Amino acid sequence: MKFKATLALGAALALSCAAQAATELVIATVNNGHMIEMQKLGKNFEAANPDIKLKWVTLEEGVLRQRVTTDIATKGGQFDVMTIGMYETPIWGKKGWLQELKPTAAYDVDDLLPAMRNGLSLDGKLFAAPFYGESSMLMYRKDLADKAGVTLGDKPTWAQVKDFAAKVHNPKEGVYGICLRGKPGWGDNMAFLTTLVNTNGGQWFDNSWKPQLESQPWKDAINFYVDLLKNYGPPGSSANSFNEILALFNAGKCGAWVDATIAASFISDPKQSKVADKVAYAQAPTAVTPKGANWLWAWALAIPAGSAKVTEAQKFIDWATSKDYIQLVGKTNGWGTVPTGTRKSTYANADFLKAAKFATAEKAAIDTANPNDSTLPKSPYVGVQFAAIPEFQAIGIAVGQQMSAALAGKTTVDAALKASQNSAEREMKKAGYYK
Repeated sequence: MKFKATLALGAALALSCAAQAATELVIATVNNGHMIEMQKLGKNFEAANPDIKLKWVTLEEGVLRQRVTTDIATKGGQFDVMTIGMYETPIWGKKGWLQELKPTAAYDVDDLLPAMRNGLSLDGKLFAAPFYGESSMLMYRKDLADKAGVTLGDKPTWAQVKDFAAKVHNPKEGVYGICLRGKPGWGDNMAFLTTLVNTNGGQWFDNSWKPQLESQPWKDAINFYVDLLKNYGPPGSSANSFNEILALFNAGKCGAWVDATIAASFISDPKQSKVADKVAYAQAPTAVTPKGANWLWAWALAIPAGSAKVTEAQKFIDWATSKDYIQLVGKTNGWGTVPTGTRKSTYANADFLKAAKFATAEKAAIDTANPNDSTLPKSPYVGVQFAAIPEFQAIGIAVGQQMSAALAGKTTVDAALKASQNSAEREMKKAGYYK
């Protein structure tokens, strides 16, 4: 008995040592559906890699940005894998804060959609791998368009969209012609408004980094926007963000909506949407130029520079952003739930195409978004719906507040743009971009 007990104790110690020997990866991620699912499926990765243990730190978007930015800037070393976006990736890559990613041949980097790969690269080097990606597009009620005798086509203009909104606007019946973001924020109303400015031929900064917020394209875009929502939008538009508009659209109260392509998976789901079978999809509307008319974004996984666990972190990122992972989600939860917007192979998958009626329009939007060439005049910055410089967050927030105030009728468009120009100039001069 004593011999058996000694053997048992030895086995227990061996297991304990093995467990201690496992490398723990601390992963910081955002608290949304796709990432929650990644955590649940993480047990598959651990089973295939018993020498690696995953530890999740799941945070709300704003808190996540603050935590990972502080950690990487101070070289805190709290996280081995970080969830970041297209805004942070080129900035942090240039600062030397990110480890270059070097996936295995089996990962098939060439399968990544070019827009996603380019947006997460710097000087040809990949610094983050896309977990899911999106662009923006027009989603509209085909039944109302048919009834009004309006044809929008695959590539509509803003003039055509305004005409559609005017013809279907019927507040007495609970239908508003168009719903658009109005809630202030650099990634909220300004994400949409930047694309509207782009397609009107505008830009945030000229090649000398001087803000351009009182230029004619900005005046044209913002006046059009305020007029459009004032006449054909729902009441209280200045407080509406993605979730508020999603609720309105699913309840059948929006004739048209221009927003993130990810919205299509919700409004086409009959469990969530009253109009699931009545929606058509088209490219984001254009005005003067197609450049920068639709935004580009990815939630991506990256490794902080100087990490002591690069090999293990790379192995996890390879798994979580792979073709096999997308297959795993499709087989486990259904093809309508897979993370989209990252790989060519997803859009060649018959099961996905059958489940996602919006797939063709979504992929076309992503393919045409170019963060390196998003404005008609040459611009010194990378980004479609943002400028990838550290100062942009503060500038975008301040401008977003002014645009929301103009939409609410608390100030004029000209006054809002003047105040925006002044605040942007202060930030850029303080940062030393020009005197």
